[in-house]
Amino acid sequence: MKSIKLKKGLDIPMEGAAAANVVSMSQPEKIAIVPDYFLGFSPKVAVKEGDTVKAGSVLLFDKNHPELKIVSPVSGKIAEVARGERRKLLYVSVKRDAVTTYEKFAPISLSADRATILDAVLSAGFGAFIKRRPYDVVINPTVTPKAIFVSAFDTAPLAADYNFLLKGRSADVQAGLSVLAQLTDGKVYYSVSPDTDAELRHMTNVEITEFVGPHPAGTVGVQINSLSPINKGETVWTMNVQDVAALGKFAKTGKVDLHKLVALVGPEVINPCYFRTFAGTPLSAITKCNISKGVNVRIINGNVLTGVQTTNDGVLSPFANEVTVIAEGDQANELFGWIAPRFNKFSNSALYVTKLVRKIFPKMAFAYDTRLLGGRRAFIVSGEMEKVFPMDILPEQLIKAMIAKNLDKMEQLGAYEVAPEDFALCEFVCTSKIEIQRIVREALDYMRKELE
Repeated sequence: MKSIKLKKGLDIPMEGAAAANVVSMSQPEKIAIVPDYFLGFSPKVAVKEGDTVKAGSVLLFDKNHPELKIVSPVSGKIAEVARGERRKLLYVSVKRDAVTTYEKFAPISLSADRATILDAVLSAGFGAFIKRRPYDVVINPTVTPKAIFVSAFDTAPLAADYNFLLKGRSADVQAGLSVLAQLTDGKVYYSVSPDTDAELRHMTNVEITEFVGPHPAGTVGVQINSLSPINKGETVWTMNVQDVAALGKFAKTGKVDLHKLVALVGPEVINPCYFRTFAGTPLSAITKCNISKGVNVRIINGNVLTGVQTTNDGVLSPFANEVTVIAEGDQANELFGWIAPRFNKFSNSALYVTKLVRKIFPKMAFAYDTRLLGGRRAFIVSGEMEKVFPMDILPEQLIKAMIAKNLDKMEQLGAYEVAPEDFALCEFVCTSKIEIQRIVREALDYMRKELE
């Protein structure tokens, strides 16, 4: 097994990690599928209000590639097809049955040709869970990727423990990886960490690489850059390992079971733990009676670095393995503000004495809130981002090119292989407090519009 050690990066210690236990929750009456979570997917509704659906029934398909579908994770009746301004599709809501019934599909035979296997994967809705680079959007099923990447660990703050998520599911993961191996002319790169359990480390039909180092070692962007950088005209696919396990179960049984474990974490969570649920579940059902009272909180679909801010009325993202709850910080009144000599706040610089304290107590964690603790100012090229950016790319120069919408420069500086999440730490350490991930997302959308 090849091992790659990363020196650049930053682990952010945060209070509120989930305990390794699954707490039962009352399943909601309705779930909602939000197409906006599937970036690059142009939705067209395949159902109408009152229709009966099964788990695995098609709800939406892509206008440009009708074979690319989003399916229902539950059985029941279509309760609402909600639209907003200019008839933009907001969500499709399903009223659940008491007992789930499933669409019947044939198991996948690995001896079949690529076209047959891809058609089976797309028909069951798993194509929408695969992203592609360039652009970090849903796949174009007509393009064969040069490689596929799956990461079996996550290094983000309070990330769900994949060892726990996939305990006892190594056979499903292996089956899913074997299916993915049939969809590319190149390799399936499967990445592990030193902490990955033995049952998840030993997979076949893949190239296994161990990554050692701080966050973002667990992100596929770093792994792509280290193992198979993307040149102009090339495409790679990525898939979350929990979705790979669901694909593997489907390949063996013909059953589209989209249940997943999700961690509820954060300093403002009373009992950080795991829940078994599925995408589209109202967050109110997950956070119910488990958030600190008397505190104005922010609920995040995903981790604190790359997740999407939402409300208790929102629903679980199909790409989130955790829901994070932190304080807004609007009730904080501190003497001298951010210039105080703090003992309870984290800083990557030597500004606070906590950097020294963490050398003595390396497992010390902190309760973060959403405050910037500084003011927005002009973007200064200072080299601070390169200290936490392990990819062979110049982050500050690339961001400047993205702000200017300079396509030639973006191509030269490596925009084809990056996603907004790759710049999350850059955003965290940026003294200019600029929204780097938003800049990257808008630049990638601009590139796709101009170049595809």
